[in-house]
Amino acid sequence: MRFLVDAQLPRRLAACLVEQGHDAIHTLDLPARNATLDAEVIACAVREQRIVVTKDADFVESFLVSGRPPLLWLISTGNIGNRELDSLIHANFAAVARAFTTARFVELSRDVLTVRE
Repeated sequence: MRFLVDAQLPRRLAACLVEQGHDAIHTLDLPARNATLDAEVIACAVREQRIVVTKDADFVESFLVSGRPPLLWLISTGNIGNRELDSLIHANFAAVARAFTTARFVELSRDVLTVRE
């Protein structure tokens, strides 16, 4: 799987996904780094067929209104420490990966994994 991790999430999340054998980049890897506009993040995700991983509700609105980005993983935990986030991702990643075989939008909170078609 290919991921693009947005600015509100730590770069180490992209590294964690790479460690699990996936292709992942962070907005810090893009030319404008964390100043990359949402439209440019979406364009990159479309061009490179990446799942956008974000905490930003603007991407949810864009997805619901225009279907872009085509694949969206929303992390809806509110403020969360890096260790807790790492633990949450590790505990749920297999289910998230399975969900993306059929779904276009997956939301992970502290307690629930919600799969939306």
